[in-house]
Amino acid sequence: MSVDGEVRRLRTEADEPGWEVDPDDEWGVAVITTVGRQLKLRREAVGMRAAEFGEAVGYGEDLVYKIEGGKRIPRQEYLDKADEVLGADGLVAAAWEDVKKVRYPKRVRELGKLEAQAVEIGIYECNSIHGLLQTPEHARALIEAAQPPYSSDDVERMVAARLARQTVFERDPAPSLHFVLEETPLRRPVGGTMAWKRQLERLLGVGRLNHVTLQVMPTNTDAHPGVDGKIELLKFPDGTAVGRSDGAFNGRPTAEARDLRILELRYGTIRAQALPPRESLAFIEQLLGET
Repeated sequence: MSVDGEVRRLRTEADEPGWEVDPDDEWGVAVITTVGRQLKLRREAVGMRAAEFGEAVGYGEDLVYKIEGGKRIPRQEYLDKADEVLGADGLVAAAWEDVKKVRYPKRVRELGKLEAQAVEIGIYECNSIHGLLQTPEHARALIEAAQPPYSSDDVERMVAARLARQTVFERDPAPSLHFVLEETPLRRPVGGTMAWKRQLERLLGVGRLNHVTLQVMPTNTDAHPGVDGKIELLKFPDGTAVGRSDGAFNGRPTAEARDLRILELRYGTIRAQALPPRESLAFIEQLLGET
């Protein structure tokens, strides 16, 4: 393919890893299938073949077919270009409002939905700083460290998904949030010294909010119930709750009363062994002074 005499490389599936549709995500499949069908109908209505349309938007014919068949999630730039090529007057581009709701993996959406509904959230994190507390730089550095590595598109998608959950701090009325973090991850300069400094500043800012309790579990403490892994407890307005722990119930979320009592006992013990909130913030301030 060429434009003004220059060879033009069309995007292929290999250029966009991570934009596949999860077949187990029924809502996501329905949305992407509908959008794909509309794209195909509009393309055919103007008499364009898939190859011709793909060349116009900068995508390979095979990728066009997969998007139209509901097998691939269209990027916003694809919808914008398709709108222009098809003369849709913004109707195709507007489909992004629906697509972006299912862009993130189902598991992430479900977790964000639960956090958005909860009136109380309790979290113990042992190996890293929890996603709700991460700065963009910190989140990106952690995700980029994965092996095998993610593509740059995947990294940005995952960072955006993680940061989107942080709107829980902006809710009105605000939920009650409790965090217990291990000392060791706080000392790890993820992303470099300046990124580490900004992450510690973020923790101090969040920890001073009146609806947030932030505690640090010192490394020199005795064994505690969190050595098996992270714990999450979410409580809702109707009195129900859900929780999960890496070291219990196969790591799966549970709403069983007996299981929740076990998790609450473990979490309560962890909070009792951690530094009190005021001492925890002072500890983080001390770390910040060492950067």
